[in-house]
Amino acid sequence: MSDRGHEIYDVVGIGFGPSNLSLAIAIEEYGAGGPGNGISSLFFERQASFGWHRNMLLPSATMQISFLKDLVTIRNPTSSFSFVAYLQASGRLPQFVNKQDFFPTRREFHSYLEWAQARVSDRVAYGSEVTSIRLPAGEAPDHLLLEIADDTGRRMVGARNVVISTGLVPSLPEGIDRDERVWHSCDFLEQYRRMNPRILRRVAVAGAGQSAAEITRFLYDELPHAEVYAVIPSYGYSVADDTPFANQVFDRAAVDDFYFGTEQTREAFWRYHRNTNYSVVDDEVIRELYRRSYDDDVLGVRRLRFLNLTRVTGAKRAGEETRISLQAGEDGEVRELDVDALVCATGYRAMEPAGLLGDLDRHCLRDEAGRYQVDRDYRLVTVPEVRCGIYLQGGTEHTHGLISSLLSAIAVRSGEIVESIVSRRVGDNVDGAVPAEAGSDLR
Repeated sequence: MSDRGHEIYDVVGIGFGPSNLSLAIAIEEYGAGGPGNGISSLFFERQASFGWHRNMLLPSATMQISFLKDLVTIRNPTSSFSFVAYLQASGRLPQFVNKQDFFPTRREFHSYLEWAQARVSDRVAYGSEVTSIRLPAGEAPDHLLLEIADDTGRRMVGARNVVISTGLVPSLPEGIDRDERVWHSCDFLEQYRRMNPRILRRVAVAGAGQSAAEITRFLYDELPHAEVYAVIPSYGYSVADDTPFANQVFDRAAVDDFYFGTEQTREAFWRYHRNTNYSVVDDEVIRELYRRSYDDDVLGVRRLRFLNLTRVTGAKRAGEETRISLQAGEDGEVRELDVDALVCATGYRAMEPAGLLGDLDRHCLRDEAGRYQVDRDYRLVTVPEVRCGIYLQGGTEHTHGLISSLLSAIAVRSGEIVESIVSRRVGDNVDGAVPAEAGSDLR
């Protein structure tokens, strides 16, 4: 494919989940600020249509963040893309207010995301995968070339700035592979619906976080004939700290404190505040599971079984069943359990863009630990010859802290990325001066 004859956009987004959806809205709202504010953009998404954790839209699952931490409100409280605007458009605003609840169901929040993306869908190419990013031929190019694969073949698109948001990568215990009876939580509902519930008489859920607890509750309620084993590496579930002071770690100021802090400061953030998000469960869900277990004791049945301080160390097919290996403690004896399905709610790895960047990766600077150097505005630090911007929405936990992969950050982060793109564009054209109004509607 030739380097000539391709369209060039100010911003090309790779992936179109909530983060880049929020970015698309921030770009639109910046453009609405007046003549000359336009930023041309196009987003590519591998999925055939919009979807966010579809396989975890369980009936009783609620969001773990306030509805005010939507796509836009913290950045622009007057935005027409807010969750409140969605409720008004849906005719449910009074009913939602009457609920007196900050936390919508995950299903309703997904409906909100679909409503928002429909309003910017003209700049999204679904069913399209970016297979490579490279520098065009020539000295000091002002854009990057992206190769796109879709059902029509392959084509090239140019981008002055690329924003990568390909999402987290599902993680399974070492030595365990997914199949029709071993699922990761990211596939849960799809795999569950393929099964005949009557043959699921013994199921196991591995993990200690919110997804593991929600799936355990779902299976217990949906399969009244089945035994449900919760395989938990800790001694029971730990409660998520969502108290006001702890929640301050998700504020913009906390990102500054982490980014500009010492190594000791960053270590303290993780040590003291991991329990705001990692391997923790909402208090309500913990209490509901305990209540179900207690009711079983009252009735003299043992349908819900908690295997504490235990890990799944292996899984293999045994006829129509899956035989899982369970180890109690670090050096405990390994025993086996035959189940009809194993669900690994064992989390995700951070986004890693190196494969996508290909040869361009060698132009991106890394720290002593081999991690990407990332500016405060989420832009990869590159050699001076690369004038284009490469921004990350995810994979920046080492530079920006706990908030890097969470919904809580997307409204502010998207605004900061647009501000960065605008200020650098202005700086390239007018001696580096940034007008006072640039990005002012994004804060």
